[in-house]
Amino acid sequence: MKALFLICISALTLSGCAIGPTTVARDRFDYTAAISDSWKQQMLFNMVKIRYGDAPVFLDVASVINQYSIESAIDLRFNWASPIVGSSTNSQSAGAVARYIDRPTITYSPVMGEKFARSLMAPVPPTGVLSLIQAGYPVDLVLRLCVHSINGVRNRFGGSARARSADPEFYPLLERMRRLQDSGAVGLRVEKKTEKEGTLLAFRGKVSEEVNEDTKWVRKTLGLNPDGQNFNIVYGSIAKDDQEIAILSRSVLEILVDLASLIEVPREHVDGRIVNPTMAEQAPDGTVPVTLLRIHSSRGRPENAFIAVPYQDYWFYIDNRDYPSKRIFSFMMFIFALTETGGKEGAPIVTIPAG
Repeated sequence: MKALFLICISALTLSGCAIGPTTVARDRFDYTAAISDSWKQQMLFNMVKIRYGDAPVFLDVASVINQYSIESAIDLRFNWASPIVGSSTNSQSAGAVARYIDRPTITYSPVMGEKFARSLMAPVPPTGVLSLIQAGYPVDLVLRLCVHSINGVRNRFGGSARARSADPEFYPLLERMRRLQDSGAVGLRVEKKTEKEGTLLAFRGKVSEEVNEDTKWVRKTLGLNPDGQNFNIVYGSIAKDDQEIAILSRSVLEILVDLASLIEVPREHVDGRIVNPTMAEQAPDGTVPVTLLRIHSSRGRPENAFIAVPYQDYWFYIDNRDYPSKRIFSFMMFIFALTETGGKEGAPIVTIPAG
């Protein structure tokens, strides 16, 4: 009877388990962590594929639906005969059945066609680039990642089809603009007119002589009116006058191509002509600019990796101790998330049983 009592208690306890609101905190954390890790792996894997001349493929997690079900049943039987006659006996039996079902439904949506062109190939709007700077992100980081040129001053690009080094003025321009940003002498305000045009308004108070020199140098390099305050921001490579700043911004795919060119590929792959060697970048004064992103390769799976993916019998990874590379990688994914990935089509319809 003691065993019967334990069986009954176990079945009743399981049948009384709460699977409603108590699952929200656990599921949200678990699925968020899983989707985040898979997103990072997908991004790094596609960057490696681009580095090797392979076509990138992106899958969006369109929906995550989880259905829980708990079923239980208890069966108690007693046979009693009085008086006992012949072969009849007194007996009792008990049975309990319990079943817990966790049935997730995950829908994936490939990024292709119009959606691919809109979210990956469309240039980041110049107003979006300025908004990132206005939000406090370092101006040199944003411009190195997101623009091809500013008023004709060209950035480096690592794409194998049209690889080029930066113009001599580009890195000094970034350095001086970063000093102006850090000094607080220049404020930005974006008044959006269209998707690719806005107005940049610079406010200047009392500044030091060094900051004043940086301001003059930046205006001269970009060909801006030395006394102007309001400048129209347009998408393009060349400004029409000294009251305009033309920003030729990159698409997300171009950002990925440029960063993929920095991947440290195995020497045997370069010798075997599987992949091109990494293009060395050098500033006009002979210094080497700080590498934006370091992605290493190794034969075995790395132990201390922030993210790692296998490709061509090698592992490609970002070291977990390399905080600058982790920051750049996360910032790149943030830019990717800011681009439009949705379309006019509705969300997928998934029907699951309610019982």
